Amino acid sequence: MPATLPVGDPVPADGALPARVLAGLGGRASAPLGLYVHIPFCSVRCGYCDFNTYTAEDLGPGASRESYPETLIRELEFAADLLARAGAPERPLSTIFFGGGTPTLLPAESLARILERARSLFGVAPGAEVTTEANPDTVDEATAAALAEAGFTRVSLGMQSAVPKVLRTLDRTHDPANVTRAVDAVRSQGLQVSLDLIYGTPGETLEDWRTSLETAVAMDPDHVSAYSLIVEEGTAMAAKVRRGELPDVDPDDHADKYLLTDELLSAAGHQWYEVSNFSRDESTRSQHNLNYWRDSDWWGAGPGAHSHLGGLRWWNVKHPAAYAQRLHQGITPGHGRELLDDDAQALEHLMLRLRIAEGLDVAEHEALPGARRLDDGVLRALVHEGLAQEGPLNPDERSPRGRVVLTLQGRLLADAVTRRLSG
Repeated sequence: MPATLPVGDPVPADGALPARVLAGLGGRASAPLGLYVHIPFCSVRCGYCDFNTYTAEDLGPGASRESYPETLIRELEFAADLLARAGAPERPLSTIFFGGGTPTLLPAESLARILERARSLFGVAPGAEVTTEANPDTVDEATAAALAEAGFTRVSLGMQSAVPKVLRTLDRTHDPANVTRAVDAVRSQGLQVSLDLIYGTPGETLEDWRTSLETAVAMDPDHVSAYSLIVEEGTAMAAKVRRGELPDVDPDDHADKYLLTDELLSAAGHQWYEVSNFSRDESTRSQHNLNYWRDSDWWGAGPGAHSHLGGLRWWNVKHPAAYAQRLHQGITPGHGRELLDDDAQALEHLMLRLRIAEGLDVAEHEALPGARRLDDGVLRALVHEGLAQEGPLNPDERSPRGRVVLTLQGRLLADAVTRRLSG
């Protein structure tokens, strides 16, 4: 969720949905509905971070750490009322994800209160995945116990690296030793453990990255996310790169580190299910993120949060004080929105499905409004070049159609594969 908001059409004060979306709501009764809850507070602003986060404890009326949960609950109530007025089918939440920022800077009781209100407004499906992100320094056994009692099922810990010099470059302040303590605390309460890692930090060697991976593997997590560092414009790190204080990222270095990631995590029993995400089995995959990659529906609550419903995307005002002011006035916190046309939705379907291990079902894709028939020659070439697996495709050389699943090399070139298939 980048801090810079996109340009779009204004959102009506009452949040009313476009007629095209209203007409399609009935057909989405069985589609998953997720909830993303943005907690914008951080103890330190990391130099690489482009997310909508703030270090101050009090950002104005309704936007202090103490008052923020009640403000956010107002948006949940606004959302439930809007969907009811629109005649949307009742859909219990299949996934809930608290992100940030650092959600666990708020007391666990505050997170529990938000979760309980979401449950009472929307309902929560049996077996729903409920995740919170956390800084390792903010999680102990008492916190983990409170989260488990509230109904959380999963904690995603921001480990990033096990190498102190890399953490310093990232402006991460947590004690590396606390990652193990946090993992143990979370696991002691029966919650799933995910570790978030970042590779490609300026000055990080391949051996540094190996150390981080081996340290993560030794903690036996259920899930690992390994993201390549992108130096975003407007961040403190981008300014340092521009001044020559840090080297710029190297795509070849990123590729080498991704190959090492796949090697070590696969050897430890973790299989990729999305380009940057690995899990022990299907039960430990992030179902919330899979909802994104499968282009399902979700409501994003909080300042700067993004939502999606039936091809409509919208995003909230960025600053927590402005967000709180709108909700206290009884109007939508939405700042802008866009309704994707058929061509754009087909392109997103192609791009997102190629990123996940289940791949792109060619027939399903070509049946979408706005989709074109995929070129047989391009499909054959992708297999011949080792970018797509041959197994899921029809072995008949004249018609290599079926399901396109990227190989390891294909994952390194996922964007290029998308361009070739969409061209």
